[in-house]
Amino acid sequence: MDKNYYITTPIYYPSARPHMGHAYSSIIADFFARFKRIDGYDVHFLTGTDEHGLKIQRAAEKNKINPLQFCDQISQTFRDLSKKLNLSNSDFIRTTEERHKKTVQYLWSVLEGNNDIYLSKYSGWYSVSDEAFYNEDEISEKEGSKIATLSGSLVEWIEEESYFFRLSKWQDKLLDYYEKNPDFISPKSRKNEVISFVKSGLKDLSISRKAFSWGIKVPNNPSHIIYVWLDALTNYISALDYPNTKSDLFKKFWPASVHLIGKDILRFHAIYWPAFLMAAKIPLPKKVYGHGWILSGEEKMSKSKGNILDPLDIIDEYGLDPLRYYLIKEVSFGNDGNISQDKLEDCINSDLANNYGNLCQRVTAFAEKNCESKIPSNIKFNDEDLIILNKFSENLSKLRVEIDNQNINYYISFIVQALFDSNKYFNDQEPWKKKDNKQRLDTIVYTSFEMIRKISFMLYPVIPNSALKVLSIFDLNFDDIKFDSIAKHDYLLNGKKINKINILFKKIEKTND
Repeated sequence: MDKNYYITTPIYYPSARPHMGHAYSSIIADFFARFKRIDGYDVHFLTGTDEHGLKIQRAAEKNKINPLQFCDQISQTFRDLSKKLNLSNSDFIRTTEERHKKTVQYLWSVLEGNNDIYLSKYSGWYSVSDEAFYNEDEISEKEGSKIATLSGSLVEWIEEESYFFRLSKWQDKLLDYYEKNPDFISPKSRKNEVISFVKSGLKDLSISRKAFSWGIKVPNNPSHIIYVWLDALTNYISALDYPNTKSDLFKKFWPASVHLIGKDILRFHAIYWPAFLMAAKIPLPKKVYGHGWILSGEEKMSKSKGNILDPLDIIDEYGLDPLRYYLIKEVSFGNDGNISQDKLEDCINSDLANNYGNLCQRVTAFAEKNCESKIPSNIKFNDEDLIILNKFSENLSKLRVEIDNQNINYYISFIVQALFDSNKYFNDQEPWKKKDNKQRLDTIVYTSFEMIRKISFMLYPVIPNSALKVLSIFDLNFDDIKFDSIAKHDYLLNGKKINKINILFKKIEKTND
């Protein structure tokens, strides 16, 4: 069985500082990467910044610095965000790096050599903000200006000499691929949207610009700059040493397991990217998943609308793990979701402080007083113990399947139910009334500790810092976390001394307005 896993975030466009949408994509990708690692996979997790195009050039001019200096500054904020979000990425790629430029120019040469590129003239609507071309039926008017209906971004009419990619040539092959690989585009609603667009007819795609200079030059014709999306999409293979297909990275991790993206860039990833790869005779990624937006009110966040939520502010006020937990649990993955301060505080108080933190504190404190601060040794499970413990082993395969289907909601719901069951078990078993039956008392404590361990193993991809703090009760660390082992009921060492932990999550005092 192939135990390699390659997951990518979109590479972020550093024309402005990161916002919550960037944080969301990164946190979700990190969740999958961490889960696969504890399930025994060799994981490659890529993120980075997309640094070319007219939008960047204009932003640099506005700031009166050269584009590379501008990108150096803004790209660093995305690197800093990766650290702040505690991402476990293997690589951070910038499209201004030499390794990337060489790959892009090589891919261009392959496409040109295969007669999939030709020189002509382009005239049509172009959005600098989206770095995208739009058809006439995708344009509407707002307050006297032309905008792209899909994104709401301003468009401008351009006419210039341009190289074109023979996208129309790949229409039927793409539709055939979608049919034969039904899981290639997820969720299903996004897949239907893509198929509908392709069936409406694909036109050849303009893949170069002459009106600006900030980008990768077309081989043998440096007056043309390679279209920013052909440039940007190539990062997924330039980070794996392509065109060196014999490199360990490329052999091990391509095709990608999943490209995780926002739904607004689905067309580029589900139509243009597979067409480029088909034309270059490179295997296609296994899946493209277009998740929803994190909204501010009812609108997508954007610099132009002035409605950006800064993830750093929320982390500074509430902590990183609460934000990670909230985004993974409360946003239905695949759909749009809002950040609500009130719901975030409820989440911290209910799930994290009461259900998880309080369970750990109660069981540990009881063991300190009644089990000599040790993991009990004299254990004899009864049916009630085994029912709660067996829920993990009985659902192990199901949990793996749901993760591979990107069903985060199932995974987190399982954890929430397990926390509820564990608290109920400890309350119902009343170990404080079993002091005349030491074996039963010890078994209840051991079972509760095992539940805390299992839940913490499962929570590690969600709230890694907090999960590791809890596991320090048992002197366990990252190297001990194996997903398989949540099926075991005798993992903890009998008689081993337990450690105290501080309060995990402080309850937030809520005031009534």
